[in-house]
Amino acid sequence: METSFKLTRIVRTQSSEIFLIWDGERRIGQADIHYANDTIHATIIFEVDLSVAEEEELLAQIDDDIVSSYLPRFDREDFVAHVFRGEEISRYTDSSGPLEDFEEEDGEDEEDDEDEEE
Repeated sequence: METSFKLTRIVRTQSSEIFLIWDGERRIGQADIHYANDTIHATIIFEVDLSVAEEEELLAQIDDDIVSSYLPRFDREDFVAHVFRGEEISRYTDSSGPLEDFEEEDGEDEEDDEDEEE
């Protein structure tokens, strides 16, 4: 079966995974999957509106490509997915790495403020 969505893993632990969901070059959501013995739980957040058929196609793809590789349908008790619609409004990190992106934005704002004062 040809699928139209691309799933990119960004985090993997012993009991969970996080995937970004792409439609071509556009990020359309995120899937957080948690493995709890015989039941797999997923939280899926869409950043765009999808049709019911597209949602069902994506859930089937997640089940086939990810969940079933951990625990096949005949071995598991349940696969429970909670689907939400939302948007990323910010990102926070404890990382001590460079904050160049934030510094550029702050610098642009300061220049704009200076221009307005003159």
